[in-house]
Amino acid sequence: MSTHGSGHALARGIQRITASALGPYQSAVIRIGFSATYLLFLLREFPHRHEMYGPDAPWRWDMAQQLISGNQAFTTLMWTDSTVWFEIVYALALIAAALLMVGWHTRAMSVLFMAGVVSLQNRSIFMGDGGDNVIHLMAIYLMLTRCGQVWSLDARRARRTAEGARGPGDAVGPLLWIAFGAVLVWGMATRSLGGTVWLPTLFWILWVAQGAWWAVNRYAPRSEHRTLLDVIANLAHNATLVVIMAEVCLIYATAGWYKIQGSRWQDGTALYYPLKLDYFSPWPALSDILASSGLMVMVVTYATVAVQVAFPFTLFNRRVKNVLLVVMICEHAGIAVLLGLPFFSMAMIAADAVFLPTVFLVWLGGRVTLGRDRLLGRRARVPAPRDGDAPVPGTGTPGAGTGAPAPGAREAAEHGTDGGHTLVG
Repeated sequence: MSTHGSGHALARGIQRITASALGPYQSAVIRIGFSATYLLFLLREFPHRHEMYGPDAPWRWDMAQQLISGNQAFTTLMWTDSTVWFEIVYALALIAAALLMVGWHTRAMSVLFMAGVVSLQNRSIFMGDGGDNVIHLMAIYLMLTRCGQVWSLDARRARRTAEGARGPGDAVGPLLWIAFGAVLVWGMATRSLGGTVWLPTLFWILWVAQGAWWAVNRYAPRSEHRTLLDVIANLAHNATLVVIMAEVCLIYATAGWYKIQGSRWQDGTALYYPLKLDYFSPWPALSDILASSGLMVMVVTYATVAVQVAFPFTLFNRRVKNVLLVVMICEHAGIAVLLGLPFFSMAMIAADAVFLPTVFLVWLGGRVTLGRDRLLGRRARVPAPRDGDAPVPGTGTPGAGTGAPAPGAREAAEHGTDGGHTLVG
C-alpha cells in the first residue's frame, strides 16, 4: 500500500509539472519587473548613451573589440562602429523592453530584449553595478519561460480568441519569425553571434520551436503534436523557474556568507562607511541621521547578514518566508533611497517576486484592475451568478448567492491556483 501511494504521488507530481506552467503570476511579475527596470534605466541614461555604450565611451570600440575577441561574448554593437547602428540598437532595446513589459508577442520580445541587454552590457562591461548582472541572467532565463500567461496583451488576445471573438489572422508573429530567421542566417554566415556554441544553438532551437508552435496551432490545434509541444514548453518553463529560484537563493547566500567573513560586518559597523561616501549619499542629511546612531547602524548591519544567510533555509515555511520577503524588499527600498541605487534595488525586488504568494499577487492584480477602471471611468463588469458556484479555493471568494467574485478570482481558478504553499506561492 505504501508503494501504491508513492506511485500515485509520483504520477501526480509528473502530471503537475508537465500539464501546466507553474507560477504564472510570479513569472509575469518577473517579466514586468525586469523589463520595466531596464526600460527606466535606458530612459534615464538616454542623454548619456553615447558616453556609456556609444562612440564617445571611454571604453572605445577598438578596445571592446579586442576584449570580445578574447572572451567570445555576444554583442550586436560590435558588428559595426557606425553611430547610426548604435542608435538603432539602443532604440530596439528600448522598444523591446516596453513591449515585453506589456506582454506583446512575448516570446519574440523576450529574445529581442535579451539581445538588447547583452549587446549594451557587453559593449562596456565596466559600466553598471550588481543589478546589471541580475538583469543579464534573468533576460536569458525569460526566453525559456511562459511569462505571458497572465497580465499581458498575449493573454488578452488568447482570452478573446477562446471566447469566440477571433479576428483576422495575426500576421505580426510570422513576420517577426521570418525577420529573426534572416538575422540568424546572416549572423551564422558572418560569424557575428559570438564565439560560443550555446547561444546560437539556443537561438536556433527557439526559432524552430516557435515555427513549429505556430504551424501546429494553425493546422492541428487539437492534435497530439499540440499536446507534446505544450508538455515541452511547460517542462522548460518549470525548470527555468526552479533555476531562477536557485539563482536568487545563491545570490543571497553568497552575499551573506561573504559578509560574515568581513571584519566590519562582524563588528557591526559596515553600514557606516558607505553612508559617509559622497557617491552613495544622494540625501546627505538622511545618511547623517542614520550614521549618527551607532545602535541603528549595528542593528541594520547584523540584520542584513542574518536575513541574507537565513532566507534560503526558510523557503519551506510559508510564514517565515513571507516575513523575510517583506524585510528584504524593505531593505532594497532603503538601499534605493539611502545609497542612490534604484535600479539595483528594482532588479532585486523583481527577482524576489518569484517567491511571492499567488493569492497576494491575484489580490494585487485585482486592485490594479479596479484602480484602472475607476481612473478611466469604466464600470466593473460583474458576471451573473450561476447555480452551484463554489468558492475559488485559496481566494476566499464566495460563489453564487453570496456576492460577486473578487477581481482576479476567475483568473486564479483558470490557472489552477489552489492557494496552497509552494516555493512559488
